Amino acid sequence: MKAVLCKAFGPPETLVVEEVPPLSPGDAEVVVTVHACGVNLPDSLVIAGKYQFKPPLPFSPGGEVAGTIKAVGPRVDRFRVGDRVIALPLYGGYAEELRVSHEQLLKLPEGIDFAQGAAFAISFGTAHYALRERARIQPGETLLVLGAAGGSGLAAIALGKLMGARVIAAASTGEKLGLCAQQGADAVINYADEDLRTRIVELTEGRGVDVIFDPACGALAEGAIRCMAWNGRFLVIGFASGEITKIALNLPLLKGFSIVGVSWGAFLQKEPERGATLMEELMSWFRQGEIRPYIESRLPLEEAARALAHLVQRKAMGKTVLIPDGRASS
Repeated sequence: MKAVLCKAFGPPETLVVEEVPPLSPGDAEVVVTVHACGVNLPDSLVIAGKYQFKPPLPFSPGGEVAGTIKAVGPRVDRFRVGDRVIALPLYGGYAEELRVSHEQLLKLPEGIDFAQGAAFAISFGTAHYALRERARIQPGETLLVLGAAGGSGLAAIALGKLMGARVIAAASTGEKLGLCAQQGADAVINYADEDLRTRIVELTEGRGVDVIFDPACGALAEGAIRCMAWNGRFLVIGFASGEITKIALNLPLLKGFSIVGVSWGAFLQKEPERGATLMEELMSWFRQGEIRPYIESRLPLEEAARALAHLVQRKAMGKTVLIPDGRASS
């Protein structure tokens, strides 16, 4: 089979595409024929050796896959050969086949194509957990989404609207903000051309925002926090900016807001029953067509390095998925 390989830790351009032996499942594993694999920022950290785990070299990156089950191990009884699934491994998805524990699988609803399945779980799972569980956002509250044109940002816009919030999207270009508006944002801020704090004050008539969803936690974080409403919640989603901002602790005291960490993967491990409940709500909306990921491009495996570099350079809008040669997207 064909696979994108990381043979030495480094940037995306060091990835290579090679033929490797086909896979066989372990006792509690399945082998998935990969029809699509989502490209996510953690993939770049894994191949750079900067993530919290380091896979043994060589390995394929990719932690978000949709496909069909090719083979099952003897201890697997929840899935059968031919089942359509979403797989959430730590790595291994940039390939024509993936070996994964059956515990890391979700059923892919009928009527949803594989590319959408591979672009859905991480972005929407993270945004849903953040807004529903960590922020406990309420109808009528105002949600500010920073880095709003990325995969998790667009998911937060969609879910915020579905939960009854007023959504303000902030991004760096008119093209990105146009997409945010198309996806349901009530108002937009171009922080490359406008002063973020001034526009937040104008758009909220001085009240401020109730919830801030920040996937970057970079230079914009403090300015946004200074526009937080009383009893607000600042959601720490990740550090796409490459820096970790230091926040003066007098701000949450004076403004009465909370700084709330969001780690969806850890939540699923530590609270599996609650995680399953949230996932069922999310998948119900997915099945009913209430939410859909925005896919900017569908590329072959051979373009994995370019796709990942595009994401690292913060040029991407929505999600990119890799489609192995000869695989149908539906």
